[in-house]
Amino acid sequence: MIISRTPFRISFFGGGTDYPAWFKDNPGAVLATSIDKYCYITARYLPPFFDHRSRIIYSKMEHVQTVDEINHPAVRETLRFLNIHQGIEIHHDGDLPARTGLGSSSAFTVGLLNSLYALKGIMPTKEQLAREAIHIEQDMIRENVGCQDQVLAAHGGFNYIEFGGDGHLSVRKITVTKENLAVLHSHMMLFFTGFSRTASEIAVHQIQNIPKRKKELTAMQAMVMEAVRALNACDWEKFGELLHESWLLKRTLSDKITTGHIDGIYERALKAGALGGKLLGAGGGGFVLIYARPDQKEAVRAALSDLLEIPFKFETLGSQIIFYQPNSGVVV
Repeated sequence: MIISRTPFRISFFGGGTDYPAWFKDNPGAVLATSIDKYCYITARYLPPFFDHRSRIIYSKMEHVQTVDEINHPAVRETLRFLNIHQGIEIHHDGDLPARTGLGSSSAFTVGLLNSLYALKGIMPTKEQLAREAIHIEQDMIRENVGCQDQVLAAHGGFNYIEFGGDGHLSVRKITVTKENLAVLHSHMMLFFTGFSRTASEIAVHQIQNIPKRKKELTAMQAMVMEAVRALNACDWEKFGELLHESWLLKRTLSDKITTGHIDGIYERALKAGALGGKLLGAGGGGFVLIYARPDQKEAVRAALSDLLEIPFKFETLGSQIIFYQPNSGVVV
């Protein structure tokens, strides 16, 4: 039996420039971090004592005889990619709901790849996990997804990621002291808006708008390095102001990104003293990140008392195999 643990992520700057439709002709960059909220995947070869050959358990339960019968697209295509046709059991658990802007779908794919490779006795590199998850999601499933979520899930940590041309992908760890990282974290609050959405459906509209939003996306890409400079200078207020500016730009990329409900949440936070923030992920719902001075956080918390606040910490390890007991099933 194998159990993998793969982190979700918070993206601060550059989201939207990680779509191939953008970075094939323009530079793309993202500043983001993984957090201590995880997707867990358990995998084992299923003993041949059941009417079904394989069992897939997530929000639904599937009992199937062949890989082709599997409804879950990431499970089906990952098994095809790794050429696994033995009877298998896969079980998913997550710390937070899916489809909420934290990269949960890509964390699932990365974690599943990691678990299944371990089941085969193979230890892939983090870059391999990221690139293969991108291939599975974009080329095999045909999802309208970018490339940052898979990279962050695989590598973990606080990263500056560059995209460009045909397959260029560069991951650089942000070198911020532990003390300064704690100060940055002390400005952040994460709230659940109370509903989720399918990112791919919103992203397709955003991708279609890319030719008409070159100015905005260029500005959003440039903000990534501005934010890095703010971190290097320990200019915490500048970081918050940039988040606010970036959110104002992001909401113009598609009329499906925000809603009146989300705008109301953000306005309440600003009136309570927040410096900035953003809706995480493609848009439409899920989690909102609020950035405020530590002495203003209680006022923000009171203004958003109708929402569920989720405590979190930054994470550095990326996708890990946390339990490894090979050959615990019967290969058939």
